Amino acid sequence: MEVREIIWLDVFVEKLWRKHRVQVEEVEEVLAGRPQVRRLARGDVAGEDVYSAMGPTGSGRNLIVFLVLKTGARALVISARDVRPKERSQYAK
Repeated sequence: MEVREIIWLDVFVEKLWRKHRVQVEEVEEVLAGRPQVRRLARGDVAGEDVYSAMGPTGSGRNLIVFLVLKTGARALVISARDVRPKERSQYAK
């Protein structure tokens, strides 16, 4: 999955920090790397599906990022949090 641009909405940025203690820069590091990507659901708009991307930050923190992939390789980040142990094993398969 290629992401050329990340779309940030204030409501999601605030939630990332308040609920999960995740910074915007950490999400950008995950998406700039080689995250493991899964399609989770079809979006409400044709061609805009919901994905998860799991990978490490520059400091080694493992995050899972939830996003809507939009046209033009743009990603609307809707949430991100630390990866749970069970998720690591599911992605390994």
